[in-house]
Amino acid sequence: MDIEKIMRSVVTVRASIPDDAFTAGSLGTRREGSGVVIRENGLVLTIGYLITEAEDVWLTRYDGRIVPGHALAYDQQSGFGLVQALAPLDLQPLPIGDSDGATVGDHVIFADGEGQYVRTDIVAKQEFAGYWEYLLDEAIFISPAHPSWGGAALVDSEGKLLGVGSLRLQMSKGGEIADINMVVPINLLRPLLDDLLNRGEFSQPPRPWLGALSAENNGDVVVMSVTENGPAAKAGLKRGDVISEIRDGEVEGLADFYRKVWDSGPPGAEIPMRVLRDGREAWLRIKSADRNDFLRKPQLQ
Repeated sequence: MDIEKIMRSVVTVRASIPDDAFTAGSLGTRREGSGVVIRENGLVLTIGYLITEAEDVWLTRYDGRIVPGHALAYDQQSGFGLVQALAPLDLQPLPIGDSDGATVGDHVIFADGEGQYVRTDIVAKQEFAGYWEYLLDEAIFISPAHPSWGGAALVDSEGKLLGVGSLRLQMSKGGEIADINMVVPINLLRPLLDDLLNRGEFSQPPRPWLGALSAENNGDVVVMSVTENGPAAKAGLKRGDVISEIRDGEVEGLADFYRKVWDSGPPGAEIPMRVLRDGREAWLRIKSADRNDFLRKPQLQ
């Protein structure tokens, strides 16, 4: 594996977000991570939260040269984001690999845009449910972890891209707590890419969104907070509520909660849910929304 060649295809991504943007409070107005060049025309794949609502994006090559970029698209379902360089990057794209073919125990490289990388292993491939109404049927988990994971490139032994870094988490390993990274598999990009390039979004209908940040505790789905002026807040859902039922179906964990919500109809559908609050039961009816309607759309300056 040619590490130097791989590193030359990974760039630093820096984004500026307006102070009044919807995600400014939760994700900040200055975001920094990595991205990987996937086409010769300077198309860069990154993790979407870095560029959501960005008004300015800058890409930095391995040699320090800075190139302006345009936040082209962000797919809510996969979490991928695309940036188009607005001046020649003059970098070779990293070839796309097959994340479905990657297996637990594979030795891989996880590289960021600052020139740092770790030799690491795939330790799990399994379902992942994120508190921000996000679900992957099969995410990739690696250990040891990279401290600069956001948008970093996961590369197999043949120098092919397997995925893009999203999170740092912890897991129990041999009786000890170990840091791990969660990586979004590259095969999720294949059915999305043409739509993202041509339309800025995936042609599949958007999922209904509640604006509820939730966690799983011993199988219960507990609300950690609700997004201000979001559907859940308007319906009266509160921090500490335990969501026990959607329509007439019992909620069995965070992933099941999301699937039941998403199966309830398109954005705008009214979703009845039973919650436990201070030992009492209550029914709420939340009129869902399209999360994208709350976000600033990419503007080409």
